[in-house]
Amino acid sequence: MSVIYMLIPIAILFVIIGLAVFFWAVRSKQFEDLDKEGFSILFEDDTATPTDKKPRHQKNDY
Repeated sequence: MSVIYMLIPIAILFVIIGLAVFFWAVRSKQFEDLDKEGFSILFEDDTATPTDKKPRHQKNDY
């Protein structure tokens, strides 16, 4: 029964931390445009430049 006296304040602390992180995310506009990232994978990025370098082959240590 004495362990409950320790677990309840820890649970309350976790709830307070979770609420603080949630309100920080809302205030810093993390949830402003939820569709942007979903649509960004559908279209190619024209600003990316192709590289002429060939990838290095790693040595296989068998």
